[in-house]
Amino acid sequence: MNEKKVILQIKNLSKDFEIKGKKLGSKKAVLHALKDLNLDIREGEVLGVIGESGCGKSTLGRCLVGLHKPTGGEILFEGKSIIKLSARERLELCKNIQMVFQDPYSSLDPRHTAADSVSEPMIVHKTVKGKAELEKRVLELFQQVGLDVQHMNRYPHEFSGGQRQRLNVARAISINPKVVICDEPVSALDVSIQAQVINLLKGLQKKYNLTYVFISHDLSVVKYVSDRIAIMYLGQFVELCNGGDIYKNPLHPYTKALLSAIPPESPDEKKERIVLKGEVPSPIGEREGCPLAGRCAQCMERCKREVPRLKQHGEEGHQVACFLYENQ
Repeated sequence: MNEKKVILQIKNLSKDFEIKGKKLGSKKAVLHALKDLNLDIREGEVLGVIGESGCGKSTLGRCLVGLHKPTGGEILFEGKSIIKLSARERLELCKNIQMVFQDPYSSLDPRHTAADSVSEPMIVHKTVKGKAELEKRVLELFQQVGLDVQHMNRYPHEFSGGQRQRLNVARAISINPKVVICDEPVSALDVSIQAQVINLLKGLQKKYNLTYVFISHDLSVVKYVSDRIAIMYLGQFVELCNGGDIYKNPLHPYTKALLSAIPPESPDEKKERIVLKGEVPSPIGEREGCPLAGRCAQCMERCKREVPRLKQHGEEGHQVACFLYENQ
């Protein structure tokens, strides 16, 4: 079986935010949101990105769509860098990489009807010809995401949370993108609605061979949708592997602690809870060593001085950034 081609490449990607009005000694205070990330994303796959709040997941997504400009490294879309683009090239990039945001209400213009919100990308990118074709395409998109003609002239405040997110999905796929960044797309929805939206996203991904970067903090959701999963901690990838493997054979101490927090499936299942003691280190200012060193029970002296890099271990495609596995 031939491996799918790489559509997005992340090379040594870093993103810092300067904190205005705050200094560390004589230097300006800098928050390191992402640090030296490397990853290949393949065409047609669903890459799940998981981690605690504040680990840099959403910052990564915003860098991929061009909403944040990286501090260092580069992002390649189909082999071409997206960081230094002309206005015309950036417009073309927007056509190919779209995003579904976490908050379905704030990502819609309250002054636009639902039909206007879905129409706008197609008008800007000139993907349809004439008003009749535009109206036909909008209705098709509404039906694909579970909305109907009666919803077209409503405003965002007239929809439920799930309907708004369906509207956002319709808008994202309206211009036939190749990549969709899903940033916590169901976390703001009721549990009863989450499954519907997830199944909608899965169905559209298969129908259009879309590539998803699915960002979430919900382990069960990521397990259900992902072909591969990347675990993030403090702006760095600590483990990367196929979707099912992360639950069967977690390697990194942080991954093991995350998975131990999932409630057992049955009362008879015995599960050991792994607690990471201590506070999460601040991402502000410079730091040495592994980001988990201060909370890891298996920390070695080397962990306090050096940063481990993702390396292959065990089964094909399983990578872990931990010195515990270097000599195995």
